[in-house]
Amino acid sequence: MPAENYPFCTIDPSVGVVAVPDERLAKLSVFSKSAKTIPAAVEFVDIAGLVKGAAEGQGLGNKFLSHIRETDAIAEVVRIFKDDKIIHVENKIDPLNDIGVINLELVLADLETVTKRLASIQKDVKSHKKGAILEDNLLQRVRKILEEGRLANGILLHDDEKPILKQLNLLSVKPILYVLNSSEAGENDETILSKIPGAFVRVDPVFENGLNDLIKKSYEILDLITYFTTGEDETRAWTIKRGSTAPEAGAAIHTDFREKFIKAEVIEWEKLLAGGLTRTEGKNYLVQDGDVIEFKI
Repeated sequence: MPAENYPFCTIDPSVGVVAVPDERLAKLSVFSKSAKTIPAAVEFVDIAGLVKGAAEGQGLGNKFLSHIRETDAIAEVVRIFKDDKIIHVENKIDPLNDIGVINLELVLADLETVTKRLASIQKDVKSHKKGAILEDNLLQRVRKILEEGRLANGILLHDDEKPILKQLNLLSVKPILYVLNSSEAGENDETILSKIPGAFVRVDPVFENGLNDLIKKSYEILDLITYFTTGEDETRAWTIKRGSTAPEAGAAIHTDFREKFIKAEVIEWEKLLAGGLTRTEGKNYLVQDGDVIEFKI
């Protein structure tokens, strides 16, 4: 990925796929004497930084905001180190201000989207169409939050509202991880750590410190868990959403494991290493992080 000492070095998104560090995988592979070991992975998309006015098109803002819409979560990289030789787009180091600018641009972009959508459904609302009334009520709540300058990712949703909000692909609804760009070779602003408005990790990309924490934390905010399959051929980590049933988890391997599911033989990874026995679970079993599973179809 390009890195230069001037703003908007990155124009087009750069994609990187990284393995999720997991010591459990290596231990299972040794236990099974596997020929191959395949980790879970997370995809990162490096998108250019947002500046004040991005929602109105400043700094190629509309283009960059459209790139963010395609992601499942947002990692906001915010500089906390001081170095006069490395410029900042605002010509000052103020991490909390940077966070405020970025989040406000997300809010303003969403406010425009919601306002347009509300206008487009009013005819159906006046015709008393049930779906339009439900959407109107939801979007009125979302708009109120956005008009207050707040992110919408804390809004409480009913089950029938979730698909409505999802189809709008709003930016401020996405989970956010704050990545504090620090430097072990220089001075860092430590005073702001307690004021970061959400989950954060510290990373020093020069010395490659904190990168594993970034990967693991990204996995967490996406609400993902890992289960394993293991044998002589391979030990593999599979990524699924937390709360997935056994058939849903099996679909990560092949759709047949969901559609033709009969049962699953399950054991926690530590119990397997200790010589424990598997148990049989049915289609309603909720897979837990660290489960080792063999599916039967």
